[in-house]
Amino acid sequence: MQKQTGKSGGGGGSTSVKRGRPFGSTTGSGAAAAAAAASIGDPAAPAALVGPSLQLLTALSDQNNKRIVLALQSGLKSEILWALNALTVLSFKEKDDLRRDATPLAKVPGLLDALLQVIDDWRDIAMPKDHTKPPRARTLGANITLSGFGLENVGQVYSDTATPLNDQPKIEDSTITKKRSAGFLFDEDGLFNIDDEGRTERQQCAVAASNIIRNFSFMPENETIMVQHRHCLETVFQCLEDQNAEDDELITNMLETLVNLAPVLDLRIFSSSKPSFIPITEKSAVHAIMSMLDSSVKAWHCAAAELIGRLIINPDNESFLLPVISQIYKRLVDLLSVQAFDSQAAAVSALYNVSEVNMDCRLRLASERWAVDRLLKIVKAPHPVTEVCRKAAVILESLVSEPQNRMHLLVHENTFAEILTSEGKYSDTFARILYELTARPSNKVTSGQAIWGNIN
Repeated sequence: MQKQTGKSGGGGGSTSVKRGRPFGSTTGSGAAAAAAAASIGDPAAPAALVGPSLQLLTALSDQNNKRIVLALQSGLKSEILWALNALTVLSFKEKDDLRRDATPLAKVPGLLDALLQVIDDWRDIAMPKDHTKPPRARTLGANITLSGFGLENVGQVYSDTATPLNDQPKIEDSTITKKRSAGFLFDEDGLFNIDDEGRTERQQCAVAASNIIRNFSFMPENETIMVQHRHCLETVFQCLEDQNAEDDELITNMLETLVNLAPVLDLRIFSSSKPSFIPITEKSAVHAIMSMLDSSVKAWHCAAAELIGRLIINPDNESFLLPVISQIYKRLVDLLSVQAFDSQAAAVSALYNVSEVNMDCRLRLASERWAVDRLLKIVKAPHPVTEVCRKAAVILESLVSEPQNRMHLLVHENTFAEILTSEGKYSDTFARILYELTARPSNKVTSGQAIWGNIN
């Protein structure tokens, strides 16, 4: 799978990095490079890594490009699996990968649409995870010998031919299998649908396609194409909306795709004149992100927090996120109290960008209960990542720049002084905070009421 390492989040002026491989999920870039070399048939790869692999050339010709797209569009299981396996290998590129000539596969004509079709084919038959088929009383044709409904008459289909007694044990298992398959075909749900095994295979293909799309989002050459492809974004957000019916890995892939594309993503595309395939609006897209932020799954709410921090950097997205900014602050402050360091880092990264949007955002954050206290705990603990502590200190400095926030921050004056004397790394920041609170006069204008009107 496509992974890169780097810090999460950042300031509005810095370039956002891609989401990285979780710590401990690999043994090193050398092993990943060797595995990639073995997968493409490199004879110089270590023998221990050579096993069942997909023999592919790194440089795709036009003929191979068309073949992969046609295989995805064919609807045939063997062709789709071959194309998905090929694209999974070709879209994988580690930082120190031996294959340095990675092809921007999203530029292959029709490839992105073909992958989306694989996901759409699964979504057409997806059902909620807790779905149970309700019992039905079948009375249609109950008095007819062969009604075609249910399994009660399936045995008659295979009882026309006499079978010798000595061969009976040999065909018993095959007869049961035939009866089961025939029973599914006779059932009204099986006339135009596939069985549970087929549904599972469709789901696995959709997950593989989502992983390839996620890999595409790591390549800078693909970002512009993907953020301007309305069907792609609609499919991603719809998968987040229907989290109760989707595979967890598929949702994670789609969410990380959005995180990678967020710095250049404009939510106004959902109201543009481009053809729409799925009814997704800016409001429903934000609602889907909020549902991920409220999730109890750590990977999901961490990615959603990082996504919000990157989306709000774009001024065109502010108008869609500001209506729910109170809910965003409340959830991010809650994440600051979570014991997991990943959740704390994601929340601080998001607050770092959101607090810089406008004055109202800084006022709302300072008035949020426990916000200042938990930011101070991040610095005092301290958090194992130095950058997270620095951002928490900068957030506090941005809050104190608003005169209306002085009353909220003066309560923590002793804590600021304690950090100033004990933490050398952030002494300059907290010195400026104390100066703003104590030495610098307030810019807030006080007014008095007289009998002839207001006086200043």
